[in-house]
Amino acid sequence: MLRVEDVTVPYGNWSPEESEILGRAMSVLNRRLRGPVLSSPDVFKQYLRLRIGGLGYEVFGLVFLDAQHAVIAIEEMFRGTLTQTTVHPREVVMRALHHNCAACVAFHNHPSGHCDPSSADELITAHLKRALDLVDVKLLDHFVVSAESAVSFAQRGLI
Repeated sequence: MLRVEDVTVPYGNWSPEESEILGRAMSVLNRRLRGPVLSSPDVFKQYLRLRIGGLGYEVFGLVFLDAQHAVIAIEEMFRGTLTQTTVHPREVVMRALHHNCAACVAFHNHPSGHCDPSSADELITAHLKRALDLVDVKLLDHFVVSAESAVSFAQRGLI
């Protein structure tokens, strides 16, 4: 589990110089994420690109938000293969209740570098939204990221 207060070097095979630079960048992004996350989706996209964009396998996670949309916690919940990750809505709901959050934002990476949401991405987003609605937690967005770019479901009208 990653908390916003943590400053961690992003995953990947980075040189010591790159790790230091990326660590400082993560520190800046972590400070910016302490406020209302959704007022700046571009900052969040940059954070996610640094955090999981360069991975060689898929990771699916959530950002848990309070009623004012401030970050409570960020968790990478499921790890998959090069092309897919199995996401369990029950586990997502359990973590949302654990954090007593009011809303959340889903995210995952596409190691291929192409961030266009697949039909499977759209389907799991719809399942998660329905499951979270049952416990009064709003799914505000779902980001698909790579090392080079990021796509917001909300900005595309998919959520």
